[in-house]
Parts: sequence; structure tokens; C-alpha cells
Amino acid sequence: MSEATSPDVIEALGARRLVPVVVLDDPARAAGLAGALVDGGLPVAEVTFRTAAAEESIRVMAERGDVLVGAGTVLTPDQVDRAVAAGAAYVVSPGLSRAVVERCHEHGVPALPGAVTATEVQQALELGITTIKFFPAGTSGGAKAIAALSAPFGGVRFVPTGGVGPANLAEYLAVPSVHAVGGSWMVPRDLVASGDWAAVRTLVADAVALAAGTE
Repeated sequence: MSEATSPDVIEALGARRLVPVVVLDDPARAAGLAGALVDGGLPVAEVTFRTAAAEESIRVMAERGDVLVGAGTVLTPDQVDRAVAAGAAYVVSPGLSRAVVERCHEHGVPALPGAVTATEVQQALELGITTIKFFPAGTSGGAKAIAALSAPFGGVRFVPTGGVGPANLAEYLAVPSVHAVGGSWMVPRDLVASGDWAAVRTLVADAVALAAGTE
């Protein structure tokens, strides 16, 4: 299967315009985080596979049924299998791996591989991918680089992540080919670890309002 078989997930990410990138060190915090995201008006999460808590955290959040949960920092086909089994609705990678993309296709789950060069974008297109993670955005030319890549690749949509925050969010969202923006500023690891859901909810709500103001 290709990304085209599950456009609803990709379109849902675009409709929200923001993708909170979450690092969870304790799956016991997953339910509280999910609640804070929903209450803040952004029922979306990319849970990174950087910690041992990722799988169970994805499972807890996905079982709620009201949060669009994906797995981030997925590097291998085995991690794809584990993420999908846990309930991940999409899979994000920092770079472009044919093996990871093809395993996602086998599961019928959208892959958002990372790409920042014209060569990488073409390789993604060859694998049937038209929505790409632009990572690391801040050190790869930022919004101007995305706008430049959009000229030869008119059908490609980008999800810039890395170095994005309130100060430059509007600049990224102003680029027509930017589908959504990923970031961790609204879900700081320390606040998640301490379970300060009121603070997280406020940051999420502020981010949603900021993104809405750019429309």
C-alpha cells in the first residue's frame, strides 16, 4: 500500500497544522498528556521511539480513540512493526529509509520520512511519498529552503520539524507547501515528566491560537 491508501491521516495532520513531538520517559504519563492535548485543542501527537516508554505510551494514547497518535524517530522495519502494533496511525523518520517506508506500506500506515535535499525528495517520490518531514528544518535552510524546493516539486507537501517555535511558526506556515509543523515547544519534556498538565494544556492552547492567527 502507498500513502494514497490512507489520505485521511495525512489530511488530519494538515487540518491541525501542528504536530506535537513528544518524548515520554514513563508510560504512566501518557494518559495525562493525552488529556492535556485534547483539552488544549490539539489531539495529535508524535511519540518518539527514543525511549523504552514509547510503545506503551502510544498504546495508552491510541486506545483513547480521540488522539491521532504516530511514532517518531523510527529507524528500522522492526520499530515500524512495534509502533503499528501499539496503535501508531502514522510513522515518522528523521531520514529517508526505503526499508522503513516499504514496511509502512505493507502495514497500510503512512510514512513521513525526513528529506531536505532535492535528491532525497525525488527518492521519496519514487517510493510513493508526497508528504515529507523536512528535518532538521532550522539548520537546513528553514522556510526559504522549503519554498525553493517547492518550485521543482509542486506536488510535495512538507512538515518542517527541528528548530521551529513560536518566533518562526508563522514564517513556516506562510509557505503554501507546508502541510503542518512539528515541534516540541508545547510539550516540554520536563513538564511532561513532572505531570504538570495545566502548564502543558496552556502551552498547547497558545500554540493552537498562534497557528490559527496565521491563517
